[in-house]
Amino acid sequence: MVPTLCRTLGVKGHRPVVGSWDCKDMLYVFASANVLTSQLHTKTVACRTGLYRRTGQSKTRRLQRTFAAHLHQIAEYYPAEKYPRVVLVIDNAPWHGGQIVQEALAEHPHLELKRLPSYSPQLNAIERFWKLLRRRATHNRLFDTLADLKRSIRNSLRYFQTVRSRIQSLIANCYTTPTKQTETTGT
Repeated sequence: MVPTLCRTLGVKGHRPVVGSWDCKDMLYVFASANVLTSQLHTKTVACRTGLYRRTGQSKTRRLQRTFAAHLHQIAEYYPAEKYPRVVLVIDNAPWHGGQIVQEALAEHPHLELKRLPSYSPQLNAIERFWKLLRRRATHNRLFDTLADLKRSIRNSLRYFQTVRSRIQSLIANCYTTPTKQTETTGT
């Protein structure tokens, strides 16, 4: 629940202050953006400090389960009968692999994962969305509880789900095909 800090405007002579908690609770957000319709599909999972240490589940295992649930959700939104091939572009995060994810892909063979090269976030359209989401939901804000953080994130996600033009403008240049350029000469 540590706020993301960024530049901000302030009154001259007074330094803006953003507080901090000594709390390591995390909120993970999984999102898929349809590059054709700009529709968002999201899933959130909260991780409280110490809760999963008692159960013996690792962070990667928990996030693999959540990513597999996200894949099931995508398969419901895009059924194989109507969409014979759905391609999801992903990075090389450890929770994008594993037995649980492979089982989810086996259940939905029309879903296909395309991995991006390592250290290339500029190729992933969703990274642009994450930057905008953080700016809107968490920059320079301290949340008292994990529920407050989740509420802020969900409100911002609802905004982006209804204002698809913002998503479209983010991903417009990422997957365009090059067009033949014509030369013009001046007289």
